[in-house]
Amino acid sequence: MHPAHYKICATKEESQEETKKEFIEILKTLEEELGDKCYFGGDNIGFVDIALITYYSWFRIYEYFSGLSFEAECPHFIAWAKRCLLKDSVSTSLLDMDKILETIIEYRNIKGIA
Repeated sequence: MHPAHYKICATKEESQEETKKEFIEILKTLEEELGDKCYFGGDNIGFVDIALITYYSWFRIYEYFSGLSFEAECPHFIAWAKRCLLKDSVSTSLLDMDKILETIIEYRNIKGIA
């Protein structure tokens, strides 16, 4: 598990503040790189988009456990993610957010973090 994943998913909210700030800064940097383009490569989805969109499956989990609102903090990045999800090849290949959330809730319960 990546350190940011762990800090958000496996710790209580009050100990996540620095991680949340870091994560938002990273997304804002990505928004700057994206600029006014539809995708990171321009008008067509490319390798960078495919690599990054895989993390989107975790965003609901991050919001659930941290209280973050990615749509409020990084609307351009979320708009990009939604554009990517309009592609069948993308939307059908990502992990199910509900199943991930269910698994993380179960993990937190086992670890006594709930």
